[in-house]
This record gives sequence, C-alpha cells and structure tokens, in this order.
Amino acid sequence: MRKAVLSMVLMCGALAASIGSASAAQLNAVASFSVLADVVKQVGGDRVKVSSLVPANGDPHEFEPTPRDAGRLNNADLVFLSGLGLEGWLDRLVSASGYKSHAITVSEGIKPLDAAEEDDDHQHRHGGSDPHVWNDVANVKLWVDNIEQALEKKDPAGAEVYKANATRYRHQLDQLDSDIRSEIQSVPQAQRKVLTSHDALGYYGHAYGVSFLSPQGLSTSSEASARDVAALISQIKREHISAYFFENANDPRLVKQIAAATGAKPSGELYVESLSTEQGPAADYLSMMRYNTEQMVAAMKGSHDH
Repeated sequence: MRKAVLSMVLMCGALAASIGSASAAQLNAVASFSVLADVVKQVGGDRVKVSSLVPANGDPHEFEPTPRDAGRLNNADLVFLSGLGLEGWLDRLVSASGYKSHAITVSEGIKPLDAAEEDDDHQHRHGGSDPHVWNDVANVKLWVDNIEQALEKKDPAGAEVYKANATRYRHQLDQLDSDIRSEIQSVPQAQRKVLTSHDALGYYGHAYGVSFLSPQGLSTSSEASARDVAALISQIKREHISAYFFENANDPRLVKQIAAATGAKPSGELYVESLSTEQGPAADYLSMMRYNTEQMVAAMKGSHDH
C-alpha cells in the first residue's frame, strides 16, 4: 500500500514538474495598450502569454502607470510599444521597473503621417506626427512583421509557429482591408465626412478616403482653442456634416457641445485606440475595425436610427 502511495506521489510530482516546465517555456510579453496586445497574441499564439498595460476602454495617451505595472515589466521577457509618441509614459515606467532589455517598437518602418500631409481634403489637424498607425490595416501588417521577428529572435524554437500564425493573420488582415474599401466605396464621395472627439483616424481617412474633423489634436491631452472650435463649427455647417461619434476611451463633452451648435446627430461610439471588453463589439482588432466601419458607413449614409 505504501509503495502504491509513494508511486502516486512521484507520478503527481512528475506531472506537476512537466506542467511547470510547459508554462515556463511560454514567453511573457507585455504590450503597451489593448490593440497592440491583441496583435501580439495573434502572432504569438499559445507560446506567448500577453498582457496589456493600458486596459480595455483605456486611453493610451493619458495612462498613469502604477507600481504593479513596473513589476509586470520587470517580469517580462518582451515589451512591445507602438511608438511615434503614443506612449509618452513608457520610458519612465521602463526605467522604474528595472526591465533590462529594449522595448520593441512595432511601428518601426511605417511612414508616419504629419500635420501637413493630413491637411488636405478639409482635414482638421494639429501639428506633429500621428501615432495612430493601426487605423490603416496595411500598417498592422508591418506590425505583424516586426512582432514575428522579435518573437523568433527571443524564441527560435517557436519560429515555425510564429511564421504560420503571422501568415494566417496577414491573410485575415488582407480580407479586412478589402472589406473596408468595399464598404466605404458604397458611400457617395461627398458624404464621406465624420466628426469625432479627437484626431485619431487620420490613417483611416488617408487609406480609405474619409474626411474626419475633430476639436482635439493628436493627443487627448491637447486642448482645443476657442478659435479652433469656432472654425470647426463653421466648417461642419458649411459642409453639412450631420453625424458625430464619441470614442470609447475619451471624454465626450466637447464633441457634444459642437454637435449641439451644429445640429449634428449622435451616431454611436467608435473604438479608435482601445478595444472594448470581451463582451463588447470590439474585443479584438479585426472586430474593432469592422465595427467602426459599419458604424461610420451607416452614419454617413444617414441610415442610423437617431
């Protein structure tokens, strides 16, 4: 009997050890915000455990890290950020955390849009490079390339898995890009104009042919001047822009005031720099882009229920 008990204990110990070694083999990756965390998950698959510093429905511009976040970085094998000034708080967090490696900037190689380029087609813009690169699907394909390379370098044994995952996801992104173009093309050119809270959809507009107007600049921490707001109200009236959107991660008060002054009708909520919770309509990047496109197309066509 004692031998049977002893062998059972040994078997349980061996099983626990094998489970421990399996989980230990999994890379621990931290991404700066939820959209990026999802793309890292798509490429990493089961070999990578991914967490996001900025939670779902959180604002990556205004995020305030905690000591717990520093601890998460200290325990990370890899840290991913988008870059182009989006995560102004991250350098301080990396220094405080004691994280020894370099954070991987996934937007490396993407040509950023700047204020001058985005001023065409009645775009309401403020200075600086636009960090919201993921709102053009083609840029996320470059993210995938950079993520795949980083994971393969850190975990050469998983190279084939990462390659297969990345290839599968690129096909899904190609389909998404094609679908967005078809949806937008169903809207008459003159109606492709939308009012949003802040200047986060420049890449979407540039790629897919939509004009976005917003009272705030590229960061939600910027404040619109009274002159900017007055000019925007005049433009909305002049161009008969009838639809406006809130953003899930931002304060809606200013865009509500502008809408009230122009007669624009609320058309719903967009997810432009943060995913929804898992129960929401934008729980992953593909869903986010499809949902935003469907909402905007319905509003631009005037078929929303107000």
